[in-house]
Amino acid sequence: MQDHEENGIINRLFQSFEDLEKAIVGARKTLEEKEGVPEEVVKRLSSYDTILEKQRTMATELCSSIKAGDWGEVTRQVGLINGLSAMIRDDARAILSSLSLNSDTEGTEEKLHYC
Repeated sequence: MQDHEENGIINRLFQSFEDLEKAIVGARKTLEEKEGVPEEVVKRLSSYDTILEKQRTMATELCSSIKAGDWGEVTRQVGLINGLSAMIRDDARAILSSLSLNSDTEGTEEKLHYC
């Protein structure tokens, strides 16, 4: 892989982390505006920050692996980074889906259910 291509891929990766961070901030704001959000959901959202930081660390290690030409390690690291992103995305969707479903029952005596 040429340096220019490598830099473009790495730049897009770090940009995706910034986008993910913005989404986390937006989700946090949405939850803060809701009443009756269980503490477990807030904790889950807070764990995203830790996961995102781990991804950034792994991406820095990925740069070193690319420079060293260790393609097996590159593949492993990309898989881990993508897996963590998928985990955050899927969990966030579940939370937001629950919020959406629960907004239909506002004003009732039903208990809110958050995945």
